[in-house]
Amino acid sequence: MALFSREYERLSDERLLELIARGDERAFGAVYDRYQHRLLNYFHRMLWHDRERARDMVQDLFAKLARKPESYDASRPFSTWVFSVANNMCKNAYRHNEVVRAAANHMRYEPDRVEALDGVGVDHDLFRDRLSMELDRIDPDHKATFVMRYHEDMAIKEIAAAFGCSEGTVKSRLFYTLKKLAERMKEFDPNALHHGKA
Repeated sequence: MALFSREYERLSDERLLELIARGDERAFGAVYDRYQHRLLNYFHRMLWHDRERARDMVQDLFAKLARKPESYDASRPFSTWVFSVANNMCKNAYRHNEVVRAAANHMRYEPDRVEALDGVGVDHDLFRDRLSMELDRIDPDHKATFVMRYHEDMAIKEIAAAFGCSEGTVKSRLFYTLKKLAERMKEFDPNALHHGKA
């Protein structure tokens, strides 16, 4: 079994999807192992840091893939296709769930926790909470672009493919998002926003 597992690990995503379409369970397991953590982190960041909801979304996504492997668009790399599916699932969650407003209120920034910041000693937990809250306030496509770029380390080209838009559009969204975040988070060192791993 271990030998077979290693063989599957070496196969490309697209080859694994071909095997999944033929009912190969080990190929499905290989794809699941390859992407579950990245998708879990993506959903977690996009869906108000709700870990349980993120786990449910990952399961839903893979359940759909198991039921309808033909839904994969073979003209696109699987990695970009699966993130575009994840992004659409997040959009549906925003549309159908009022939790986003409750979560924003729950994560409301608390001014009394802030001490004078001289550009050093930034409270990273506070920064992460504030960044998360501000990301929830911006356009979902801009938020998703930011998360893919700075938290998932996806290339501009990959993000463009996931959205089906131009690389210029991706760069424009990132510029707009960083500008907005810098304006709204002036009490923090603005350079921290460009470190990506907030």
